[in-house]
Amino acid sequence: MQLPPKRVELVPAKRRALILEHLRAHGPASIQQLAEVIGGSQSTVRRDLEHLTEAGYLERTHGGALLIPPARAAFEGEFSLHQAMCRMQKRCIGVEAADRLSPRQSIICDSSSTVLETISVVARRAMPLTVVTNSLEIALVSAGVPSWRVIVPGGTVRPGSTMLAGPPGEAFFAGIHADVCLIGALAVSGSVLTDATIEVAALKRAMMRSAERRILLVDSTKFRAPCFSAFGDLSDIDEVITDDGIAPEHLDALAAIDVKVTVVPVVDEVEHLTA
Repeated sequence: MQLPPKRVELVPAKRRALILEHLRAHGPASIQQLAEVIGGSQSTVRRDLEHLTEAGYLERTHGGALLIPPARAAFEGEFSLHQAMCRMQKRCIGVEAADRLSPRQSIICDSSSTVLETISVVARRAMPLTVVTNSLEIALVSAGVPSWRVIVPGGTVRPGSTMLAGPPGEAFFAGIHADVCLIGALAVSGSVLTDATIEVAALKRAMMRSAERRILLVDSTKFRAPCFSAFGDLSDIDEVITDDGIAPEHLDALAAIDVKVTVVPVVDEVEHLTA
């Protein structure tokens, strides 16, 4: 007798990201449908829906849930959930962005999950680099590459994240001149780049001022209404790299701005491209 395949339990952040991505792609869904998406029980889905509703991501419906766009400009969301969402899109963008880096460059990396994907790809290539980052996670990945010099400017760890913000990091960037800045955004609205907090936006501005070349890495879901604090404009950016899920109207808006745009096709397997 053949046994049924063993169910692989997903970590909560991954389950919740799958739920949000399904609702974004397909609209309202029942608990049964969502249980099939995550490969879990209906009771697990109910707990996840309660968590996501309390966190401000969802609105409960009779027997299911509905995704709601962030109603508050200062809505940060959960760090672990942001990392887990749109993972394949971020990986494909990361592979493309890795090709923009050359040996012996100095690069500034913000704490966005798409930048982390890029650094994970570049780390496998082991080209000598100087990496400056406010992300403890990126610093840890970078520290595993013997040919890299890794600099963490300092600051205060934001609750629930591996991100440093505030002094002394901001002042540090005023005294350096890097080759490339890899940066993300919580929202791209027209030509304006925004984040949910003043502190993080201020640090991103300092990072961008300290680099000769600035590359914005954003998945297609980031083209939306602005968040609370602006940190830059697309006119400050040398290249935008995004995925092919971007809506035509957003592509048209980018075409009207004098900025290079690279649209990356999303494929199911990118491991062979990372070597």
